[in-house]
Formats: sequence, C-alpha cells, structure tokens
Amino acid sequence: MSEVSIDAVFRLIAGRTEVERGSVMPHTYQGFPRISVDPAVMGGKPCIRDMRVTVGMILGELGGGTTIEELLSDYPYLEREDILKALRFGASLAGFRDVALVAA
Repeated sequence: MSEVSIDAVFRLIAGRTEVERGSVMPHTYQGFPRISVDPAVMGGKPCIRDMRVTVGMILGELGGGTTIEELLSDYPYLEREDILKALRFGASLAGFRDVALVAA
C-alpha cells in the first residue's frame, strides 16, 4: 500500500487559472472553482474564493459541531455554496488516500 501526500493529490487535481498576482500563480481545483490555492495566502492551504478562510477551518468547525447556519452568521462573507463545496472537496481528498486501520 502506498501513501500519497496531500501535496501530490493537490498537484493531480489542480487546474491552473490564468490569474496572476505578481510572480505567484494562484490556482483553483478542477471541479472546485470556489477552492483556491495561492502560496502567498495562508501558506498555500486550500481556501475559499481567494479569502483567508481555509477549507480545513470550515471542516474543523463543522466537525466540532458548528452548524452551517452558525458559520454563515459568523462569517457573513461566506455563502452556503462555499461551505458545501468545502465539504465536497474534503470528501474528494479523502478518497485519494488509503488509511491503514488498526484493530481496536
């Protein structure tokens, strides 16, 4: 069983955009136009629409019990579709990696 790094997965599904910001080329993921990555923003982590809101933050909040409605209230610049796409993006990444299970 081989383990694939998240960076390798990002490279596999990334589709470059034509947008340039200085010498940095931000990009979005094929099938996920709301998810962007820019090495100059949030350490290159996947973000929502070039904002400083990471997919990981959204998934962590939802996993911790925060509702979509609470997220929308706390972050009024987010849209429901942003949150749903973050969930779909996280699910797609989970499908790229084999995780070894340990007996309980």
